[in-house]
Amino acid sequence: MPISRRPAISNLGRTATRMLVIGTTFLVTAAQTRTSLTYRPAPVDNPLKGLVPYQADVRDRFPHSLEFNYVPYSALVKGVDRFDWQAIEHLLDDIASRGHQAVIRIYLEYPGKSGVIPTFLIESGLKVHRYVNTNTQPFASATVETPDYEDAHLRKSLRSFIMAFGKKYDGDPRLGFITAGLLGTWGEWHTHPRTELFASKAVQEEVMDTYEAAFRVTPILLRYPAGAGNDLKAANAHRRFGYHDDSFAWATLRTGKTGQDWFYMAALKQAGHRAEEKWKTHPIGGEIRPEAWGIVFDDPPSRPEVQDFNRCVQETHVTWLMDSGLFAKPPSADRVARARRHVREMGYEFHVSAVTLGTVDRTPANRDRRVLDIAVEVENRGVAPFYYPWKTEYGLLSENGHKTPKIIPGNGHLMGLLPGNSARIWRESLDLQGIPSGRYTLAIRVPNSLRQGNPVRFANAEQDRDAPTWCSLGTVDIP
Repeated sequence: MPISRRPAISNLGRTATRMLVIGTTFLVTAAQTRTSLTYRPAPVDNPLKGLVPYQADVRDRFPHSLEFNYVPYSALVKGVDRFDWQAIEHLLDDIASRGHQAVIRIYLEYPGKSGVIPTFLIESGLKVHRYVNTNTQPFASATVETPDYEDAHLRKSLRSFIMAFGKKYDGDPRLGFITAGLLGTWGEWHTHPRTELFASKAVQEEVMDTYEAAFRVTPILLRYPAGAGNDLKAANAHRRFGYHDDSFAWATLRTGKTGQDWFYMAALKQAGHRAEEKWKTHPIGGEIRPEAWGIVFDDPPSRPEVQDFNRCVQETHVTWLMDSGLFAKPPSADRVARARRHVREMGYEFHVSAVTLGTVDRTPANRDRRVLDIAVEVENRGVAPFYYPWKTEYGLLSENGHKTPKIIPGNGHLMGLLPGNSARIWRESLDLQGIPSGRYTLAIRVPNSLRQGNPVRFANAEQDRDAPTWCSLGTVDIP
């Protein structure tokens, strides 16, 4: 059986010889080289993770890849089965213009805001409770308008809207995450201190059922974990939702104190094992509590109520957090430096620990077809997985690294690779047909589904070494 010419690969490491059978064609490869790669912390603004400002161009304040904003229900819902998507379109297009993805929440009540409930629902007989909401700290009390969530017309409208929302936006690359919203003050699924005005479990279940039917790609996050024994919240631990802790680093860690069983980790434990394991398959987000904005990254924080940020990150496995402390005004250099260290710990961090490169071979059946066998070993050093099935791609960079690389699609993906798991091995046979002979640097990246967005960048010293956005794997000679 003929063996093709095998030029050298300029890597050091262990070598091996193997035979690969492809259908009825035999391809012999030789002298495979496994090389360990070097760890270096990944960029703090990797996509779909980190700190999240309100929608604005504040890229000069702190690196980020997400932006958040609210949308009032009345801006979208104009009648029975009549919708106007312009408010969301403008929001998504504006955020995407900066290469960022959006986190959005749609609300039906908000202290200090009126006109949030569509007029047609009020005209149909929907009862609205108007009162001064005192649960607005650290901001002033304000009048809020809470609809009767048991109203049949409102319930039908909510179901109709969520289905249309999913049909229009599920999987939209401009969207990163959706917090379920719709129910309660700020869409946070409570009406504290007027708990009697909150939606019944039946209404909560309708909303959750419809979200599950409408969204299969874009993650939906709920405000509170809840098990079967919760008095006010419908059970959700078994459902396809993540969670968002909107009192992060203030009411996150369990304290055991009376009246603090609503703190996130306490509620998570009460909701049961499935809720505690939720982060492995569904994202955890939230908001740093307003009282802790900015100061959470000081050493020490100026308020004793602020909980240890790193411990909160480790226990919740949080991926993203809204924050205004670093974005409202230019932060100090010391605060930014500490924030970079802490925020980098959030979410995923993928390190290419090793790569095995074969030599370029031709198949006996087709002497013009050249194939490069590779195996890329990837580990997750973060606290959470990646929640989208973005696939790898490989680039062949010319020696100077300045020319546009030849891009070859890969089959590997990051989804589901948990921290502490053994390295995931992506085995690929890269088709080199049409690539001119010469010496190249083989590199890898995971492109963003948003064309303007950054790809996932690896926690490697080899990241961006030879070309921006690419992690170099080794040198390949193509005959």
